[in-house]
Amino acid sequence: MSWSSYGTFLVFALVLILIPGPDFAVVTRNTLASGRRRGTWSAVGVTVSNAVQGLAAAAGLGALVVRSQPLFEAIRWAGVAYLAYLGVQAWRSAWAGRYAPLDGDAAAPPGQALTGFRQGFLSNITNPKVLAFYLAVLPQFVGGSAPLAVLAAFALSHAVLSLLYLLLLVGALHRARQVLSRRRVRRWLDGLTGCALLGFGARLATERT
Repeated sequence: MSWSSYGTFLVFALVLILIPGPDFAVVTRNTLASGRRRGTWSAVGVTVSNAVQGLAAAAGLGALVVRSQPLFEAIRWAGVAYLAYLGVQAWRSAWAGRYAPLDGDAAAPPGQALTGFRQGFLSNITNPKVLAFYLAVLPQFVGGSAPLAVLAAFALSHAVLSLLYLLLLVGALHRARQVLSRRRVRRWLDGLTGCALLGFGARLATERT
């Protein structure tokens, strides 16, 4: 390992993070629908899942999952089902069009933090492509014989970068909520988010492993 390879990895990881995916859609919807608190905890859930999968890959456990085709497929289809569930929820919200006033996080009902964390964590942990990413990418930057501490440092760096980006996203979306407070706009946003989540689920279902 060298500082040069570490810097290159960070740039590569940042480029991948900036590409919208299921995590982006979940954090966006939770922030716009329920405010900064739920959006922040969604971001934390995504980050914890990234860290878990990165450490599993570094410890060699991830390779066992990927090599076990039935287990890999079970995780993949769980991810498809969960993204479809979230997408249908967004569509139902758009169809009903019943939205509470945007009074800020203080008026949010109890359980928003746990719900946000759960949705962020599950949207990421049920995507086996994340685990496959760590297994495919880390050796390219650290070599096949790198110690566990180095692999873990690279994996956790990716998780931290993801958290920073998602928190910036949450902050920007939270400020935009007042602009997007009209009922028609919120219905369109829910509808588009539902389409995105269902699209990500369909892509996950049809990708070859």
